[in-house]
Amino acid sequence: MNFKKISTLLFAAALCSISFTQVHAASYKVKSGDSLFKIGVLFKSSADTIIQDNNLSGIEIYPNQILSVNSKTYIVQANDTLYLISKKFNISLEALTAANSNVDKYIYPGQVINIPAGHIFKGSTAVSPALVPYSESDLDLLARLVNSEAQGESYKAKVGVAAVVLNRVRDPKYPSAIKDVIYEKSGGYYQFTPVENGWIDKPASEESKKAAYDALHGYDPTKGALYYFDDSTTNTWLWSKPIALRDGKMVFTY
Repeated sequence: MNFKKISTLLFAAALCSISFTQVHAASYKVKSGDSLFKIGVLFKSSADTIIQDNNLSGIEIYPNQILSVNSKTYIVQANDTLYLISKKFNISLEALTAANSNVDKYIYPGQVINIPAGHIFKGSTAVSPALVPYSESDLDLLARLVNSEAQGESYKAKVGVAAVVLNRVRDPKYPSAIKDVIYEKSGGYYQFTPVENGWIDKPASEESKKAAYDALHGYDPTKGALYYFDDSTTNTWLWSKPIALRDGKMVFTY
C-alpha cells in the first residue's frame, strides 16, 4: 500500500473540504458611499439584521468601520483568480470585489474571502441579473405597493403583486419603468388603488421588501400575470380574464 500517496490524497481532500464554508459571521469593511441598505443587498440581508448583529444604535456607518455580516467564505486555492472564483460561485466579479476590502488585483493561496449572495449598486442603479433595471428608490416603491396591496396575505401573494408590475414593465402595452407602471393612469384613474388612497406612501415591511427583491430577480408565482384583485370584487371584466393563480384572497389573471 502506498501510504505516501494516500496521505497526499487525504490532505488534498481535507484542504478541499475547508476551502468553502457555510454561511456564518464574516467581516466587512465599510467603504465610502456605503449604506446599510447597499451592504444588505450585497449580502442578501437587511439593514435591520445588520443593525441587530452589530449592536448599532441607528443606520449611521462610516468608512473603514468593520461590520459583521452573514456570508459564505472561501479559502483561495493555488491557481485561483478572482474571475475564476466569481464563475465558480456564479456571481459578478464586481460583487466579489465589493464584498472584500482585502482584495485588489492579486489574491494568494490561503486567503479567506467573502462570497456575497447579492449584488452591488453603481450610483443608484443595481448591477445584477435582474429582470429589469432598477434603483434603490424603485425597489422601495415596489415594496410599498406590495405592502399596501397584500398586507396579511402569503409571501407568494406578495411576490405575485410585484411580479405583475414587472410583467407590465416588460410588456410593450405598458410603460417601460417600474415607477411609470405604478403611477400610470388609464381613463383618468390610477391603475393601483394604493396610489389613489395614499397607502403607497406607507413604509414597507421587511417581508414586502424581500418579496419585491425576489420578484425583481426572477421569482414569478403567477407565471406572467398582468392583473390582480381581491376575490370579493364584482368586476366582471377582471373575472373574465384567464386565472393564473389564486392564493388566499388574491386572484391573479392574464
